[in-house]
Amino acid sequence: MTRYAELHCHTNFSFLDGASWPAELVERAVELGYSALAVTDHDGFYGAVQFNEAAREAGLPAVYGAEIGLPLGRDPDEEVDLDPIPGPGDNPELAQSPNKKQRGRIRQMHGSKPVDSDPTDHLVLLSGSPAGYAALGELITRAQFRGEKDRPVYAWDDLAVAARRGELVALTGCHQGAVPRAAGMGDAVGVRRELGRLRDVFGDRLYAELWDHAMPEDDPRNELVAEVAGQLRIPVVATNNVHYHTRDRVDLSEVLAAIGGRRDLDTADGFRPATDERFLRLPRDMARRFAPFPGAVETAAELGAALAFDLRLVAPRLPDFPMPGHFRSEMEYLRHLVFEGARDVYPDGAGGVEPRAATRLEHELKIIDELGFPGYFLIVWDLVEFARSRDIYCQIRGSGADSAVCRCIGLTRVDPIRLHLPFERFLSEERGRPPDIDVDFEAERREEVIQYCYQRYGRERAAMVANVITYRARSVLQDVGKAFGLTQAQVNGLTKYLDTRDPKSIATQVELPAGLTADLIYETCHRLDGFPRHLGIHSGGVVIADRPLHEVVPLEWGRMEDRSVLQWDKESCAAIGIVKFDLLGLGMLNALHLAVDVIEETHSVAVDLATIPQEPVIYEMLTKADTVGVFQVESRAQMATLPRMKPKTFYDLAIEVALIRPGPIQGHSVHPFLQRRNGEAPVTYPHPLAEPILEKTLGVPVFQEQLMELARVCAGFSGGQTDRLRMAMSSKRSVEAMAKLQDELYEGMAGNGITGAAADEIWEKLQGFAAFGFPESHSVSFAYIVYASSWLKYHWPTEFLCGL
Repeated sequence: MTRYAELHCHTNFSFLDGASWPAELVERAVELGYSALAVTDHDGFYGAVQFNEAAREAGLPAVYGAEIGLPLGRDPDEEVDLDPIPGPGDNPELAQSPNKKQRGRIRQMHGSKPVDSDPTDHLVLLSGSPAGYAALGELITRAQFRGEKDRPVYAWDDLAVAARRGELVALTGCHQGAVPRAAGMGDAVGVRRELGRLRDVFGDRLYAELWDHAMPEDDPRNELVAEVAGQLRIPVVATNNVHYHTRDRVDLSEVLAAIGGRRDLDTADGFRPATDERFLRLPRDMARRFAPFPGAVETAAELGAALAFDLRLVAPRLPDFPMPGHFRSEMEYLRHLVFEGARDVYPDGAGGVEPRAATRLEHELKIIDELGFPGYFLIVWDLVEFARSRDIYCQIRGSGADSAVCRCIGLTRVDPIRLHLPFERFLSEERGRPPDIDVDFEAERREEVIQYCYQRYGRERAAMVANVITYRARSVLQDVGKAFGLTQAQVNGLTKYLDTRDPKSIATQVELPAGLTADLIYETCHRLDGFPRHLGIHSGGVVIADRPLHEVVPLEWGRMEDRSVLQWDKESCAAIGIVKFDLLGLGMLNALHLAVDVIEETHSVAVDLATIPQEPVIYEMLTKADTVGVFQVESRAQMATLPRMKPKTFYDLAIEVALIRPGPIQGHSVHPFLQRRNGEAPVTYPHPLAEPILEKTLGVPVFQEQLMELARVCAGFSGGQTDRLRMAMSSKRSVEAMAKLQDELYEGMAGNGITGAAADEIWEKLQGFAAFGFPESHSVSFAYIVYASSWLKYHWPTEFLCGL
């Protein structure tokens, strides 16, 4: 049986180039019996985590690499201007992005690709260990920081350093590589020269790459490369320069190439692939094709086995938090801060802490200590302290408000003990994931906090999390339509019928070019739905690590000034174990602060929004839906609901905030809750087991925690299953993720005697929340801002409007 590993493979994270998902490539490689598979996307590790997870689940050895582009034909001995990667303590003025200090000339961009990029010599680099992976990550990061956004500039000097520092293997690359380019011109001297250059850098870790795409030039090129490589005692290796898992993706590959080249399919010859052979081949087919080159296929298999490792080995830790000298550990310092705050928040009247609160705090601190996250809480505390020292309004939202520790160190005003909020939704051993505290800062001043992260921890060790921008129905139709040569009017016409796809309407309203059908365009859009298009920046996610982040994943410039960003999104970071801090911007905090400042400046009245009283007149104003400008409750739906809700207490505001969300709406919770609240319908429960969970919301699930508790109690879900449910509710593809849990839920409910209509009702509520619902802690956090903005609107309307 022939053994083979594909060592040159692009996923769809080679944006607008690869035409298959990492998981599709892994699945096909396993079907074909590959001994290993490498992913070598352009200039980064964008899809490495998805590849790692799929390969680990399938038991396929995974190799991590990248295809880079060196300056064309430059003498490797020529000196270049090497900018250092900004590190801890560097002057931030020297760490500017090219958005502020331009490096080179600006180019027209499309998606993630410069359309008129300078030609480069492509080279495939494979890491053989975490050390090699780190060296490659640093190489890519240096190139990304030296260049403009989406246009890295590599240097031979950096390449040589990376080759010496880590276990890197080089393949001579595709037709855009220096070696195959020379061979394609029949230039034996050029082949020898370019192989010699690379051998000087990589030594015996250089391999001459051969591929056969059934093109007339393949045989003479391969023969010349193999001949010269043999003379230089450089081994040859077979690849197929893969861009999709099966041949039937070639049409998708052509469409992506046209989009990337800003051409239509008829004029994209310089961008479209010249062959349909770039798929994963049977090992025996590879052996047959490369029979004239003994050892080429076997070498690929051997290399794949030797270079594979588990990506989880590269996960970083949090940095050690700088503490006052007399504290011996982060845990000791956190405990000190917690109980210092608890004496004010939960006093027992004798200078101590209320026993119930002390028990809860000890429980939380024990879990925090066992999971190794005291430093996380200290870092968040430090960021909030920095913001307050600069008079920047801030508060945490989300599940962090489930923590009494967070309350005691001043991160939230939400009292999780009084509200019976479960700490385990935020952090538990069974969750197996790091804590996730979202902090809202004034939107106009959040950048000060982000830059503080860079300055305190260094740009090497702090970066924004990426947001992978993916194709959705209407955005993909715009690009696909242009690739098929449609006018904007034709694209608009097809967009109008995207949901119905009514053939009669399309035929009469949209005139398409001869031979082109709406079905073909819609089907192409469907196949590209969800594909990554380019890299953006997460709204507020920041990663801070104990070592240079480029050892984990390359960094690059974001489009915003002075922003460096990881090449992974939040899901990838979480899967590898990278801890993320969410530093979010909230415009209402700006408005509140400005209003308070105006009040003080014009009336000499100091307003402390943390201590404003609860007043019935505020709730009367809300009941009248006089809420224009008020946080979260000024939408048409909220204003229609408030007179029926008739809020009278602070907790009513938390329910109001959570109620008008897609989850409760699609779960059919809104009208039943309002009818029961007003005595228009009886309070009922789908099953007696659900009564303690739903009692405070009149038998109707309103908060995400209630749905999780229903699954735990009614379906017998374990902590791990419950956490999977939570993640399914929060995922981008929540409906699909929830569907995977349906059988487990029904089976669990049946075990507790819940079947038929009762089981269907619980499932309907759970499924509805897959469309987005708020956790209770999040709703309570937002309710504080609802009340504060309402209070200012009522008592200081002019100043409040100035703030807005």
